[in-house]
Amino acid sequence: MSPDPMRPSVLVVDDDATFRARLACAFAQRGYEVREAAGAEEALARASEDSPEHAVVDLKMPGASGLTVVRELHRIDPATRIVVLTGYGSIATALDALRLGATHYLQKPADVDEIEAGFRRGAPTEDPAPSELAVPSLARVEWEHIDRVLSDCGGNVSQAARKLGLHRRSLQRKLGKRPVPR
Repeated sequence: MSPDPMRPSVLVVDDDATFRARLACAFAQRGYEVREAAGAEEALARASEDSPEHAVVDLKMPGASGLTVVRELHRIDPATRIVVLTGYGSIATALDALRLGATHYLQKPADVDEIEAGFRRGAPTEDPAPSELAVPSLARVEWEHIDRVLSDCGGNVSQAARKLGLHRRSLQRKLGKRPVPR
């Protein structure tokens, strides 16, 4: 089936099959020509065949990271509007994604309205305005770091506490006091 030039195309890249399918279905209902990829290699192969106008890329996937996908998609076609999604957000990775060619960076769960707004962000039709990254609270940054280390340790609190230089009980108390989202 050849691409429909009247429908905008979107490439959805996420290793979570359920989330990817839901997002693809939501974009299809809004009139997009949707392509899906479960990882970096598949995404780049699809983009090389026919560059998408838009892409939604998960940051943390097995194999190459979403940042690699962003860089390569931008290299293939600098006009592709890329939104990065992640459950492990930080200012540093957001800046990296934007420097590599993403138009916006959102934390999961994000809905299609937020993603479409991210596609429009910085578009040539908008008035040029400085990028406004919300500065998270210190507690939020601390939680993101703890959450990332805990995830890297496969949820093992004792191992994460050792890596963080904390007593296991101290880490458990911090985990019980997760900060409220911004």
